[in-house]
Amino acid sequence: MRAVAAVCALGIAAPAAADPFEQFGTAMKYGLPLAAAACAADQDRLEDFAVRGVLQAALVWGLKQYFDGQPISRRPSGEGKGFPSGHTAAAFFGASDLAGKCFEDKAAAGALAYGAAGLTGWSRVHAGEHTPEQVWTGALIGFSFGAASFGIGSEGASFSVGMRF
Repeated sequence: MRAVAAVCALGIAAPAAADPFEQFGTAMKYGLPLAAAACAADQDRLEDFAVRGVLQAALVWGLKQYFDGQPISRRPSGEGKGFPSGHTAAAFFGASDLAGKCFEDKAAAGALAYGAAGLTGWSRVHAGEHTPEQVWTGALIGFSFGAASFGIGSEGASFSVGMRF
């Protein structure tokens, strides 16, 4: 419920002139990880979730700094620090945590989470903020950290993508 309220607040606070598809991507950048955090708190695995989230964000930030000025980091607008897409990484982090740990037996819910994350990436390309390669890299980083479990506060490390059929 807290995650829904946060997503609604983001929608209200977004500038009226912004593209609705771009606004959706920004809302999912925050909304999917917030929903996953609420689930992690309910399942007493918030510490593991937080560590993975911080490491994911640090890796994205570090890659943006390291590759700044390189052709791979050039955004379609010509600006730098585009590699990888942080919006997409955050959305896929939340989606893969939800699908693998919160929606284990709910394939449709997992598919919706992954679909929302995929649309987040597409919204970044649509807005001219990233190239497809930058988005794919962000998705891979977010997916990897979201599907992982470091075993903090539990019996062991694991990797779960959800979506069992």
